[in-house]
Amino acid sequence: MGKVSDPYRIIRKPLLSEKCHDLKERHNQVAFRVDPAATKSDIKAAVERIFKAKVAAVNVVNVAGKEKRLGKNVGRRSDWKKAIVTLKAGEKIEIVEGVA
Repeated sequence: MGKVSDPYRIIRKPLLSEKCHDLKERHNQVAFRVDPAATKSDIKAAVERIFKAKVAAVNVVNVAGKEKRLGKNVGRRSDWKKAIVTLKAGEKIEIVEGVA
């Protein structure tokens, strides 16, 4: 693996939006928020180790943080990295959605 070795530090959290749910249903893909220093091979190894599922492909997106304001104060959200993991046919990952 590359710079990051612990699989639980590479995979930060699953993304649970409607778009991600649609990807899971239609294309057998799962989206995660990942460590910005992680590579595609790091992400693949981490998913296979944590979820015991075979990965076919990994696509990575660097998401730019947005500028937000509250009254006169202007702030900026952090940049982050998203990984869309395509699972091999017949593989499945069950992610339990927590109650907020």
